[in-house]
Amino acid sequence: MQDEYSLEQVIKCFEINMRREHKIRVWRCSAFVGLFLCFLLGLGLGAHAQNANDILRKAAAAYENSNGISASFTMFTRSAGQNAGESFEGTIQMKGDKFTLVTPEALTWFNGTTQWTYVERNDEVNVTNPTGEELQFTNPALLLNSYKKGFTAAYKGESTAPNGNAAYDVELTPKKKGDIVKVELQIEKYSNFPARITVTSKNGVSSTIQISQLKTGINQPDRFFVFNEGDYPDVEVIDLR
Repeated sequence: MQDEYSLEQVIKCFEINMRREHKIRVWRCSAFVGLFLCFLLGLGLGAHAQNANDILRKAAAAYENSNGISASFTMFTRSAGQNAGESFEGTIQMKGDKFTLVTPEALTWFNGTTQWTYVERNDEVNVTNPTGEELQFTNPALLLNSYKKGFTAAYKGESTAPNGNAAYDVELTPKKKGDIVKVELQIEKYSNFPARITVTSKNGVSSTIQISQLKTGINQPDRFFVFNEGDYPDVEVIDLR
């Protein structure tokens, strides 16, 4: 049986191991992919407020019935007291618990078991089979247990998404004090897909991923979520498994 880890332990573990800034940025983005999938795959099952519960259940159903998703996104990170933070754009394709992620820093493939991360500046690919606490950020099925049990959902009202569509606002607060202060979800009213997710930490750092150009029915074959060495013949493959 795998050990259970708190969200705070997961974050600390990753921050210790990822010493270079570009690796930290890649991790933050991968973590948000986990969050995004986690909420879509069933976080609503743990919500207590009826309105929030209904909204999250519909979001979960929308993802399960999507037959694969492709989306563009922008990620913003800002520290307390900063007027302007850093941001970058990327694209993601998802199917079930699989995803491919493209950012300015790296390309990441995850097939549900193995993760490949290609960092162009180093011309290398790191191969891992995430286990234990790592899996809680790369495997949404394990993420569910942490988030369903650890957060309380509250309906906060309606707003307008960045694309101009009407949206619901749901706020998640942790049941126990830790590094995460709150998670804010903006879910489009008619499509039931998240338009924006914001995580605020106790250190004052606020990270937001804003979804755009989301398309459904993108049913990629399983090999799409696996690194193909033939496409990168000169890259150094570092097997960390």
